[in-house]
Amino acid sequence: MDLIGKKIEKRNLHKKEDVRKKRAEESWNYIKTVVDIIREPILVLDSGLHVMVANEPFYRMFQVDLKETEGTLIYELGNGQWDIPALRKLLENILPKNIFFKDFEVSHEFPFIGHKSMILNARHIYPNYGDHVLLPPIILLAIEDISPMMAIAQTLALHVKELAAKSALRTHALELHIEKLESKIKLNKSHA
Repeated sequence: MDLIGKKIEKRNLHKKEDVRKKRAEESWNYIKTVVDIIREPILVLDSGLHVMVANEPFYRMFQVDLKETEGTLIYELGNGQWDIPALRKLLENILPKNIFFKDFEVSHEFPFIGHKSMILNARHIYPNYGDHVLLPPIILLAIEDISPMMAIAQTLALHVKELAAKSALRTHALELHIEKLESKIKLNKSHA
């Protein structure tokens, strides 16, 4: 190959690399944009389970900031408050065997924000363009806070239990009253 051919080949390689970098950047921006508009807290994790990015609802709900979140191993978030055995099991045992998990309920007592009941959904994403890998695999972890719903459910269950107890007491009192009335009726019939 002559010198001109080598220069053309080198230029073509650089163009392909520039296109690949541009597509990777566009893919990453697309992922971040989608994550940013979702109302539920979301984490984007790398394959080593480090936080690549989180959305505003995550920062707001868990009262953490970007500096202490991005680049941090998920289990070390908030001084280790995310080192939740059920979450560890999901991310380390279940997710690698599957592409995703859905509707997994986790309850945890967080030191600063208190008890949270959450529904977790996670999915591996492999950002490719045809046969070209644009970005390393990532994990999207969506978190739905069902704590208010669980509090309502517990309150309703308590009210149902109280109502059942009151109903049982009133039913028993009515049964006793009916027995007294039946006794009086029998007594009146025997005197008649």
